[in-house]
Amino acid sequence: MSETLKRLSDEGVSIWLDDISRERLRSGNLEKLVKERNVVGVTSNPTIFEKALGQGDAYDEQVRDLAVRGVDVEEAVRAITTYDIRWGCDVLRPVYDRTEGLDGRVSIEVDPRLAHDEIKTVAEARALWWMVDRPNLFIKIPATERGLPAITNALAEGISVNVTLIFSLERYGKVIDAFFTGLERARENGLDISKIASVASFFVSRVDTEIDKRLDKIGSEEARELRSKAGVANARLAYALYEEKFASDRWKALKAANARPQRPLWASTGVKDPDLPATLYVDELVAPGTVNTMPEATLDAEAEKGEVRGDTVTGAYDEARAHMRALKDVGVDYDDVVRVLEEEGVEKFETSWNSLLGTLADELKAKAGGQGSTA
Repeated sequence: MSETLKRLSDEGVSIWLDDISRERLRSGNLEKLVKERNVVGVTSNPTIFEKALGQGDAYDEQVRDLAVRGVDVEEAVRAITTYDIRWGCDVLRPVYDRTEGLDGRVSIEVDPRLAHDEIKTVAEARALWWMVDRPNLFIKIPATERGLPAITNALAEGISVNVTLIFSLERYGKVIDAFFTGLERARENGLDISKIASVASFFVSRVDTEIDKRLDKIGSEEARELRSKAGVANARLAYALYEEKFASDRWKALKAANARPQRPLWASTGVKDPDLPATLYVDELVAPGTVNTMPEATLDAEAEKGEVRGDTVTGAYDEARAHMRALKDVGVDYDDVVRVLEEEGVEKFETSWNSLLGTLADELKAKAGGQGSTA
């Protein structure tokens, strides 16, 4: 095992892999990463599944069976994705048991086309929870305005939730409040809230991509000096908010009832700018009780050349606030940045989902035709 990854884990950072595929599962690669790279969780999203389905032959047999049965494309997508997630949950189950439910989690996202529909999102969350049927599952729900009550309602029913697509500090505060309300309702419903888990996925690199684009347009020397620092600063301030909220009397009452805290999860941690260090969004966001979900390229880079220097978050709040003020001073509108990022995030996942449906529809048609010709 990489000493760097071990040090990262020792600092209280849970290392999760931001990828899953049938090939990774059947080859034993995921199990190997658990043993050799300290991976203790997995996240997925529509883009990951779109990519996985388009590569190799790992899904051919299941697609053929679905085609023979005449299953429609929407049901087929759910059958395929939940199969992978269930398998992933089984691979990570020893980690889940060893950590008493802290890690060993695998996430699957609700249909992104439902991001602005609270009722359908909860119904989808229930269906996925039932289909996968594993205690170490997370249902990913986007942190849109309509997603917030869906998050609360899912938690209130005992469904563990990975809240995704968080970009702004204001929205993150609402996510934590939605988590508190969900647990309070679950307790009122007579549920054992110690069994309900959650993480809040705060996106990092996309913030730099959008803000750097705006800084380049401004073009001043002051603007150029601010490039590629906002993602880390924003995340550090999110952790400050996490510390504040989880020191409240409201949380203390839930903790007394054996509730688990909703851990901050750093998402989108692969650098988009090739001029930046590949480990930037790992080494600069080390703090206890956090999760960092990495693409495999970032995981490998951290293993080989990461520099874990202890906690790089809690002592940097003043610097982070100063940076965000400097962005405002040069003309970067933070509220507009996070609005655009949320809209684009939902749109990108919708596009991937629709592409996944299209690819699978073609595969089902081809396999159905092939069966018909051999009958």
